[in-house]
Amino acid sequence: MSKSQIITARIDPEVMDLVDRVAKARGRSRSWLAARAIEKMVRAEVAMMDFIQQGEDDIAAGRFLTQEQMEEWVANLRSEAKAKIAEQDAKAQQEQDTAA
Repeated sequence: MSKSQIITARIDPEVMDLVDRVAKARGRSRSWLAARAIEKMVRAEVAMMDFIQQGEDDIAAGRFLTQEQMEEWVANLRSEAKAKIAEQDAKAQQEQDTAA
């Protein structure tokens, strides 16, 4: 079983009032609330750091698109989507004509 660690932080009175309000509403202690808040924040920060590192690794390995390539890719996606919508509209119109 791992031992928990103690951390000390200075909190503005206004923020401490909010901590107390939330702790009371949740039926939890200040310590529990602080520990969960720190855990949530650092996990999100580490996830962002890992995400950025993955991007940097991809760039270093040459796995990226230039601005022009991205614009072309998005334009192709738009064209494909418009074609699919037009196809669906034509099919719907044909079904209406057949039903009439």
